[in-house]
Amino acid sequence: MPFLSTEGARQIPLDGSFLAGSASADLKPEEILASVYIPHSRKWEFVSAFRQAQCHHNALPDVNAGMRVLFSEGTDTIEDLSIAFGGVGPATVSAHRSCQQLLGRHWNALLLDEACRHLLEEVSLPGSALGGKVEFKRTLMVSFLFKFYLEVLQGLRRKLKLSSESADSQRSPVIADRFLSALEDFQVTLPQGVQTYQRVDPRQPLQDPVGRPIMHLSGLKHATGEATFCDDIPRVDEELFMALVTSTRAHARIISIDSSEAFALPGVVDVITAEDIPGANGADDDKLLAVDEDAIKHNSFLCPEKKLEQGNIEEAFENVDQIVEGEVHVGGQEHFYMETQRALVIPKTEDQELDVYVSTQDPAHVQKTVSSTLNIPSNKITCHVKRVGGGFGGKVGRPAVFGAIAAVGAVKTGHPIRLVLDREDDMLITGGRHPLFGKYKVGFMNSGRIKALDIECYINGGCTLDDSELVTEFLVLKLENAYKIRNLRLRGRACMTNLPSNTAFRGFGFPQGTLVTESCITAVAAKCGLPPEKIREKNMYKTIDKTIYKQAFSPEPLIRCWNECLDKSSFHARRTQAEEFNRKNYWKKRGIAIIPMKFSVGFAATSYHQSMLHSPRVPGRSLNIHRRNIQKSPTRGSREKVTMARNFGDGWERAAALVHIYTDGSVLVAHGGNELGQGIHTKMLQVASHELKVPMSYMHICETSTATVPNTIATAASVGADVNGRAVQNACQILLKRLEPIVKKNPDGTWRDWIEAAFEQRISLSATGYFRGYKAFMDWEKQEGDPFPYYVYGAACSEVEIDCLTGAHKKIRTDIVMDACCSLNPAIDVGQIEGAFIQGMGLYTTEELHYSPEGVLYSRSPEEYKIPSVTDVPQQFNVSLLPNSETPLTIYSSKGLGESGMFLGSSVFFAIADAVAAARRERDLAEDFTAQSPATPERVRMACADRFTDMVGWRSVPTSSALLPERLSSCVNRDHACV
Repeated sequence: MPFLSTEGARQIPLDGSFLAGSASADLKPEEILASVYIPHSRKWEFVSAFRQAQCHHNALPDVNAGMRVLFSEGTDTIEDLSIAFGGVGPATVSAHRSCQQLLGRHWNALLLDEACRHLLEEVSLPGSALGGKVEFKRTLMVSFLFKFYLEVLQGLRRKLKLSSESADSQRSPVIADRFLSALEDFQVTLPQGVQTYQRVDPRQPLQDPVGRPIMHLSGLKHATGEATFCDDIPRVDEELFMALVTSTRAHARIISIDSSEAFALPGVVDVITAEDIPGANGADDDKLLAVDEDAIKHNSFLCPEKKLEQGNIEEAFENVDQIVEGEVHVGGQEHFYMETQRALVIPKTEDQELDVYVSTQDPAHVQKTVSSTLNIPSNKITCHVKRVGGGFGGKVGRPAVFGAIAAVGAVKTGHPIRLVLDREDDMLITGGRHPLFGKYKVGFMNSGRIKALDIECYINGGCTLDDSELVTEFLVLKLENAYKIRNLRLRGRACMTNLPSNTAFRGFGFPQGTLVTESCITAVAAKCGLPPEKIREKNMYKTIDKTIYKQAFSPEPLIRCWNECLDKSSFHARRTQAEEFNRKNYWKKRGIAIIPMKFSVGFAATSYHQSMLHSPRVPGRSLNIHRRNIQKSPTRGSREKVTMARNFGDGWERAAALVHIYTDGSVLVAHGGNELGQGIHTKMLQVASHELKVPMSYMHICETSTATVPNTIATAASVGADVNGRAVQNACQILLKRLEPIVKKNPDGTWRDWIEAAFEQRISLSATGYFRGYKAFMDWEKQEGDPFPYYVYGAACSEVEIDCLTGAHKKIRTDIVMDACCSLNPAIDVGQIEGAFIQGMGLYTTEELHYSPEGVLYSRSPEEYKIPSVTDVPQQFNVSLLPNSETPLTIYSSKGLGESGMFLGSSVFFAIADAVAAARRERDLAEDFTAQSPATPERVRMACADRFTDMVGWRSVPTSSALLPERLSSCVNRDHACV
């Protein structure tokens, strides 16, 4: 690089001194960089770069490398060599000493052995290296070198024009075809897909939108940035901005607070602490622990164990051919909604009234919490929600914390308060999906029939109860998934640890727990020497039956989804093709998996989120809020006969709606659901349009507000459209009933004629609709109940290809078949299925949370935490809605699909595990390993153990040992496995 200054010119080479940050390479204040000179490569020079990150794009590499070699003309003798690595130190590391030791050597397998040894000795990483992954990074170093070695070897052969017959096997070895896959990088392609759903009846009126694929009404606004979210509300006069001060300790007492330094900062108006709370607050002194295993050891749990058991499991274990035990870890997950937590609280000038604008799934809960915290009646607090930039469960309870904090500040200062968390604080404070540690013991026959299964799951609840008891309940209720196992024991506990409290997340324990169940199925398949899909089919529900908690259901849609997914994905043919690919490729492997799903929709308790209790103190927050109390309903008695249809009755899933018709014929709809991007407002207008027989263009929804529809439930558990749709339907039917006499009197009139006539006749054009919800109950003492109104069934098949040298993978194809019954809006429902699948795929492959031993979250920004991007979408992504399916329970026989697709992302996880098993089988390693979630490149690479993973433990090996060159060279010049 040439630099110019008044003192003259100088050049700095981009060599080891520059990379090491030598003072001689520093830019002087008076200098400017004139240019950067990158020379063309010479005829006998080869240059390559390598990179491996958590995901394909938008990710810093775990390790990257640049490698260059220059040969003496017409030979394979090294004249010059340069190798540099990134990600293995605070700056780019040049392996200068190793390169010097290799000068003059021939480019062959003996050189490769020695080069690997020199690199590992020179570029060392201590066990405490920043970012960890020490063994993985060291393995990548030699894996990249091996890729470079093969690449150069191919280039040399072309240049030397040597044929396999005339080549000297020692100096220019021939690369067997099955090893050439090491040279092929995964290319990013534009994903394609097919969406298949049932058309509406041709006799349905064109203006009737129900069942039609109507675009999300705010979709274009979202795409163009015109949609208004909480923080887009214009600044209010005298508004103050609030920032949170988080705790530096995971478990400590606040002895005193010195705010003098804060007040000394320009612009600071006040400091808000717990002393300023006029209403309810709480504290807790329980000892806290760090991780799940510590909590188990110290019997530190947040709630009683939840347990379901059927059959005689101990006796069954005595009468099986084989027994396998295993453990599964499932990592946590950050909600990573696009819009972080935020609230704007505007105090009014009289009567202690407050307007609270908040990004929440549950405005009524925010209203109650602010009321309790300020000791002000709820009727003076109005919560407004226009739309929410994603929730996924993270905005059910958490927004109440921030709404209450901002409200305390607003009341104390008398100013409007805006509280907006940046991404780092949001991730640090709010918690996420519960990490899970699961243990299983399974007894089975050699045919693959499972006779006994015992699963024990522990979730990391963090430092307070929050939703952990409900997550534990759902986890246990859903663990059996699609399988009928006569002797079954399912247990769950929520551990108290020193991490921020974990909370609701899409799927509510199902994505974590059922991964344990499916991992158990995979382990049985490995022991029986059968494909996992055969074990799944053999143990799946087949006929009308009862679940472990004695709820009756028909698995007919489940079997249809499974068979249709097998057919649409051409599963068996592609399984054969994958096996053939694996036989021909040593360093790339393909895997394919198909996963069934039985997902229960709704809440398992009839009285939930009704009463308020003080919660323990949450580390990192100066204000404590109320947690929801889970009230179990009294047992309602068992039914005398099995029936597939359940009655509507008192349930948690109650909903209300308010519909106004104006004299110009326009209709304003308000309901208790919140628009989270899932399209609930679009669906509600479809319902109103269908019921009133008026085009959707007449309809509008302004916002969700506690002033228009009070005492609402959270928009969660996939029931938002179900219950609010019923409420909107009820309100519209009331209005239509009032209009009946007018329509009969003037059948040829227009909608506007009828409305004007109703107004003149003093008929109310406003109506409140209400839906009482479904009957739902669960008696945990009797271990029986009817906790869910219905199930969503589905199946997903995914195929992947992994790079055994780096751990990277590409998703070749995914096929999903989902039982949506009669979809209200196929465009929105398919979008929900796709979005949930991708989010689940992230949980199982790339999204990884890292904590310090003291409980500090390291991965609290997009730089360290990787959600899937468009380049992670399967290359072929097909979604089909099961045709000719109905349910009598829901509005227009539709089903809630917001959460169910989440678990289907595990098909990618098990496809990766299948590919890893193929690699291990070829390397004579145990196939019945247990894959852990997420299946990151690190875990995949280290599971594909080979000579390079073995090398990383070597520090200094005598040269005379030659590092077993015959084993490494076999990867190059013989059709033989390198292990």
